[in-house]
Amino acid sequence: MSTGLQKFALIGFGEAGSILGEDLVAAGHDVAMYDVLLDSPASRSLMRERARRVRVRAADTFIDAVAGAQIVISAVTASSSSDVAAKAAGALRAGQVLLDINSVSPAKKLSNAALVEATGADYIEAAVMAPVPPQRLRVPMLLGGKRASAVAETLRGVGMNATALSDKIGVASAVKMCRSIVIKGLEALTVESMLAARRFGAEREVLESLNGTFPSMGWTGKLPDYLISRAAEHGRRRAAEMREVARTLEDVGVEPTMAMATALRQEWVVDAMAARGLAYAELDSPFAWRGFVDALAVGDEEGMKGS
Repeated sequence: MSTGLQKFALIGFGEAGSILGEDLVAAGHDVAMYDVLLDSPASRSLMRERARRVRVRAADTFIDAVAGAQIVISAVTASSSSDVAAKAAGALRAGQVLLDINSVSPAKKLSNAALVEATGADYIEAAVMAPVPPQRLRVPMLLGGKRASAVAETLRGVGMNATALSDKIGVASAVKMCRSIVIKGLEALTVESMLAARRFGAEREVLESLNGTFPSMGWTGKLPDYLISRAAEHGRRRAAEMREVARTLEDVGVEPTMAMATALRQEWVVDAMAARGLAYAELDSPFAWRGFVDALAVGDEEGMKGS
């Protein structure tokens, strides 16, 4: 595949999709997008305006978006990744690539690959190994699939940080899923620990103790703000990902005790915010965890019970 790639399609235009689209356009590439929100009169204008601001063409249909695109990037929710693969099965042709960046289990990636590859198109799984916003187009991705090496080279040619990990589907996703047990679990643990510590008036001592045990992590600095903010902003999406992690573990005979507990606590955060009329976009900037958990505590006698 030539690194002179010019045309991309983005399926899903949320945070990740819109950032990748904006940066690809800025690098001189033709980018179209399609999002199911375009089908709803209530959200169509907002989605079109989001695309217009970053000079991405909003397509009327899935088929219109992917027509002629060398690489189609699937950037939807975990629950919708199979829907994209099914639509791709009726729309893609030989020579096109579906790059699936969604956080789903290896088994789901394998089933998605079977749908896409039946068309003669190529399926490449991508495990996104860090939050997209800070590094944007340069966010590290691990690729898997028969043409992972060639596609990784192509993506590096347009400024992406892609590394081929395996010619087999599922290995890259397994790395992502297993890593998420720790990363999303640490966020959930921090939420739960600081909720309780704050209510006892013991947060300073707890954080100092953690800092003494793990001095390089920043427990007495900005780390608690960052970890809790991720749950506050993305708890619903993280809970869905952790349920995919649970399926991944079950597929190899590992009881997903911690994965499911993490899903419940991540989801509890956004449920508690909704119950109190708190929207992440309206919280103080920079995010301050103490004020946030205090707001969650208002009128909350059930807060530590989880979902």
